Amino acid sequence: MQSKLFSISEAASMARVTRAALLHYDKLGLLPPQARGENNYRYYTDEQISLVNFVRTLQQLEMPLRDIRKIEKMRTPEIMLALLSKQLAHIAGDIEKLRRAEKLLLTLKNTIEEAVAVDENKIEAHWAKAERIFLGPQNDYSNGRTLNHALLDFYRYCKRRDSSIDLNYSAWGVYSEERIKRGDWVWPDKFYLNMPDGPDEKPAGLYITGYDRGNYGRSDALYKRLTAFIKEHGYEICGPTYETYPLNEISVCDPNNYLMRISITVREQA
Repeated sequence: MQSKLFSISEAASMARVTRAALLHYDKLGLLPPQARGENNYRYYTDEQISLVNFVRTLQQLEMPLRDIRKIEKMRTPEIMLALLSKQLAHIAGDIEKLRRAEKLLLTLKNTIEEAVAVDENKIEAHWAKAERIFLGPQNDYSNGRTLNHALLDFYRYCKRRDSSIDLNYSAWGVYSEERIKRGDWVWPDKFYLNMPDGPDEKPAGLYITGYDRGNYGRSDALYKRLTAFIKEHGYEICGPTYETYPLNEISVCDPNNYLMRISITVREQA
């Protein structure tokens, strides 16, 4: 029995694709029409409409048309099982990338939201809960090494420790208790990534926190204000200091208008 022929519009409607999709399949040699009428219109059989379902399904699984064309005339259950398994692994990798991107997006969004809501002129004592971070090793400034050398070492350390780490999280500084007490806050002792699922921890504790505007490293005035506040209000430094820039090049055009935040670990004097 001769198969019924359908116009391209009818075939597209029954196969749940667009007319343009069938034209594209024809151009690729993947699904040429079964026949052409005197008016040069394309006509398709119901078997070809079933083949469109095969093509559309694999496209939905993000399989390139060139690969679909290769297997279209040689597909078997065994070949398809191997192909689908390979595509599942590919999609699993994409899902993991999207999850990582979502974590980074949420971290950046939350950081900016919190920063725009703060009172920049206020210095306050507050209890902060523990936070997950990715902490680097002690920075090496010997033999003329600079801050940029230390930062490069930090990123290399991150990759050695976890080759899959996303280095787009903000890298901020940590200063030792001794450094802050003696007024030496030019370059940080360590760097850390503001990473919400990092393997390390910024400990919970009592902090004196203040804000200022300025480019990276222009924090001298804020440190002086904070240490004076600590002395005047009966606190003493008892742990590390965290220097962060919640508004930086991600959200601010002018480097001199970055928002820095410094949090010094303290306790009340006995």
